[in-house]
Formats: sequence, C-alpha cells, structure tokens
Amino acid sequence: MAKVIVVGGGWAGCGAALAARKVGCEVELFERTDMLLGTGLVGGIMRNNGRFTATEEMILLGGGSLFEIADQHARHTNVEFPGHKHAILYDVATIEPAVRQALQKAGVKLHMQTRVKEIEQKGEALSGVAADTYHGEKDIAASGDAFVDAAGTAGPIGNCTKYGNGCVMCIYRCPTFGPRLSIGAKAGIDEIIGTKPDGSIGAMSGSCKLHKDSLSREILHQLDQTGVVIVPVPEKLQKGAAALGQKACQQYAMKEFNENIILLDTGHAKLMSAYYPLQMLRQVPGFENARFEDPYAGGIGNSMRYIGMLPRDNTLKVDGLSNVFAGGEKAGLLVGHTEAIVTGTLAGHNAARVALGQAPIELPASLAVGDAIAFVRRSMQEKQGLTQKYTFSGSVYFEHMKEAGLYTTDITVIKKRVAESGRENVFAKPVT
Repeated sequence: MAKVIVVGGGWAGCGAALAARKVGCEVELFERTDMLLGTGLVGGIMRNNGRFTATEEMILLGGGSLFEIADQHARHTNVEFPGHKHAILYDVATIEPAVRQALQKAGVKLHMQTRVKEIEQKGEALSGVAADTYHGEKDIAASGDAFVDAAGTAGPIGNCTKYGNGCVMCIYRCPTFGPRLSIGAKAGIDEIIGTKPDGSIGAMSGSCKLHKDSLSREILHQLDQTGVVIVPVPEKLQKGAAALGQKACQQYAMKEFNENIILLDTGHAKLMSAYYPLQMLRQVPGFENARFEDPYAGGIGNSMRYIGMLPRDNTLKVDGLSNVFAGGEKAGLLVGHTEAIVTGTLAGHNAARVALGQAPIELPASLAVGDAIAFVRRSMQEKQGLTQKYTFSGSVYFEHMKEAGLYTTDITVIKKRVAESGRENVFAKPVT
C-alpha cells in the first residue's frame, strides 16, 4: 500500500492525515509533543465571518471531519464580538482527545513525542524520515511515497528571543520537546520569512489564556452564560495601537481590541491580546487576581510565528520537490484553525494522489477555499504581501472575499457553488 508521511500534528497535520487515509493510503504522523493540535490546544474559534463559508465548503467537498468534531465540542455557538459574527467556541479541554480518537479510528499510525531530525532524499523526491523520541531513548525510521510538511513556523527559543520577547513558556513547549524541523527546508528549499508591518521579522501569536477562576465572579458568570465579556479599559491602561501591528491574527487588530479587554470562553478565558503586562491587567476592575495560563509569561509576550514558510504552488506541492506538500503555516501566511485544516486537507489529499501515481488537484477559485490558497500565493510574491496576514475571518483576505462575492452564510448558495465546481465530495473518494 502507498504510504504518506505527515510531519507535524497540528490542525493541518491532522487534516492531512485524515485526507490521505480517505484516499486509501497508509499514513504515519510524527508529532514532537505529547498532544495533537498545536495552537488548537489553546485556540478555540471557528466559523467566524468567512470561516463559516469555508467550513461549509469543506464539508461538502468531503473534508469536513475535523470541522464536525469542533462543532460537536462547542461551548458556545452563534457568538458575536467586535468585528466577528456567528462564531463557535470549542472546548480546548475536550477537543484533542476527540481528534486523536478520530485519527486512530481512521487507521493513522501516530508517533507521539517523536521529533523528525533527518530525511532521506533522492534528487527532488524524499523517500524517508528519521526521528528521535522524547529525550532520545530510540530512533524511528519510516519510508514513504509522499510527504506533508505541517511542522509550523513557530519557535524554537532562539527565534522568540531574537524576534520577540524571549521564551514565554507557550503551548509549543520547545524547552521540553525541542524545536520543529521542516522536511522541506532539510531538503534544501529556501524558507520564506514573514514580517510585521514595520518590516521586523515574524508575527506574535494573537491571544493569551487566563485562568477563569482568577477572574471576578461577575466576569466568570457572564463568560459562562454568553461566551463573551467586553470590559472597557481606561486609557492609561491601554497598551497602545502599535501593539496591534505585532499580532499574527490581524483580523483582531482593531481599535476595539485595544480599548477593551475582550474575553471569549473556550474553557480558558481567551484574552484577545498578544500579551498584556500583568501589573496593568490587574488594575482593571475584575482582573485584580488575573493569572495567565498560556503562555505562562503572557504578561511580557507570546510565541513568534511565520518564520519559515515554504514556496508552493496551488496544489500545495513544495517548489523544487516532487512529492512534498505543505500544510498550515508552512503553506504561507494563512492564519487560523480553519485555514490550517483547509490547507492540510488539500496537502494530504494531494500527497496521497502522488503516492498512488496520480496528478495533484487544485481547488477552484469559484470556492473561497480555492481562491484563498491562490490569493495568498500571489500576494506573497510581493514584499508588501509578506507583511500581511490572511484569513477567512478578517483583514485583507476577508475584504477580498466579500468583494469577490464569495462570503455567504446561505447553505443553499454554498451547495450550488460546490456542485458547480465539479469537486463535490472529492476528499471522501478513494483514488484508483
């Protein structure tokens, strides 16, 4: 049986693994930590704004398994907060076991606490990977016919120190599990580095998590009941508009997120700020005892991301390699869980097609998911494009999505578009 190797177990890697299994390939997934989902372990926002359209498209395309799991684990549905509508907030405490069970049920072989460190390469094709387990007890080698690089773009500690505010002890847990390794970069492909609007390298993760029980009873009650709390911040305690430009999540770089503390209930209290000095935060009524849960040093900063993307085409095949596909942040300046699942699913599907001797496919631009992949690739050819971040839920791409008439919450319209695209249920069909 043809085999696909997936490196990285975030939302993109999990999407890739499930997609490759649906096609009919054997799949092995390597994840350097002890849990799947990466930033999905502390994220929690789905279906807001254009992500609703993208989610429904993916379900109709046959690649909706992970979206359906997120829906099943929603703490709140149809949530609105500044600039965002019809969001669901999934429970970060229950989502990872559910996804892991789905992968195991599908027959994906998981290598947890196993960091890929070397590759085997023949010309433009990879043939295998070698990995070591947690603390290096033993090595694992695996051969494959095609590969997905979903290793992400954050860390290690040196990058967060050089381009950010140092290691802030975030969910990536580099001090424990070591740095990521890009198999694309290891194969000699020059990685692309994203920048902030001021030209400095990388972008800071866009939110922090507070321990819910460290907040006032009033805030906790409202958070549990509605999923959203908005607390005005006195001007002297605002971080300033410049802080918004540091965020990877530019869909939340709005003045409302500077002038207010905005919390979302994902199990933690999700603080929609890249960081917030603790001595300032504790001066805001209701936050006198506030405590950060992720990153633990969320008073000084957050993880630095978009340092190391791969050039790719619209099938997500990595330029210069014949059997390696990129998913998630490795595929470009796409921000968010939905975006990771979309690119991971296409990358895994196409890796399986190549492993089986078939040509990879593109998603049509008549669908938001296909248009976004092409739009980001075009944008990243320009220096200015590398300073921006792209998402279905706001900022540059969502504006384009609306202008192009691709944003809709009308399921009938979405069904019609997918049917007319000729790709209906494409991700659910075996390739022969």
